[in-house]
Amino acid sequence: MWARANGIALGGLSIFALLGEAAAQASKPASTPSLSSREIQMVAPALENYTQGLLLGDVWARPDLSPRDRSIVTLAVLIARNEPLELPFYLNRALDNGVTPGEISEIITHLAFYAGWPNAMAAVSATRPVFAERKITSKQLPLAKVQSLPLDKQADDKRAKSVDENFGKVAPGVVQYTTDALFRDLWLRPGLAPRDRSMVTVSALVASGQVAQIPYHLNRAMDSGLTETQASEMLTQLAFYAGWPNVFSAMPVFKDIFAKRTAGATGK
Repeated sequence: MWARANGIALGGLSIFALLGEAAAQASKPASTPSLSSREIQMVAPALENYTQGLLLGDVWARPDLSPRDRSIVTLAVLIARNEPLELPFYLNRALDNGVTPGEISEIITHLAFYAGWPNAMAAVSATRPVFAERKITSKQLPLAKVQSLPLDKQADDKRAKSVDENFGKVAPGVVQYTTDALFRDLWLRPGLAPRDRSMVTVSALVASGQVAQIPYHLNRAMDSGLTETQASEMLTQLAFYAGWPNVFSAMPVFKDIFAKRTAGATGK
């Protein structure tokens, strides 16, 4: 059960009690939540109750998606929706859950392409003090130029041909950079596993309401090792951080992909 009793969170430590109420009211380091529990209760007591009991106490403890994966999904949503105020707490949570500084760096870089440069730069500003506080330096981050992962040339040639045939005359620059910058450079960076990179992309698409792009990237994620159970649980996590309407818009797409993959696997 996620309910609270007598103002004490059940099933998990309060997000706002991590440094104590006194610290929450003082000058705050990067790891401190943006608002104290008391501050939220003064405006929305029910919201604070749901945050402690339901979200942090129950949702984050569900077993079908690891805390690390939940952190990756949540960071992708916050960056894609340009929510830098909430990032420091969840960046620290991600690091504590096993997401490496290098993976965070790659998530931000990846989302520059999928959520826009301004959103990525806002994430950089929010992340810098967190890294500084934890004494994370550039030596722990992937280099700008790295040895790329192997390219599945046959599959990517097919993808590139389809994009060019459909949109080559509409926006040749976009088509060129889609191949050269995204799929033959960004997607081949080894600092973020292909499964996790796809998970970041799908999360950002759901959070942005871009359902038309989900089938390709969800299939890519599952081809890279994301299970149907994990993909399903991503939607549960996303409902709380991207909102129910975005998730309900995405669910028919997920349902269709699940059905087609099951049919393909059984030869129907």
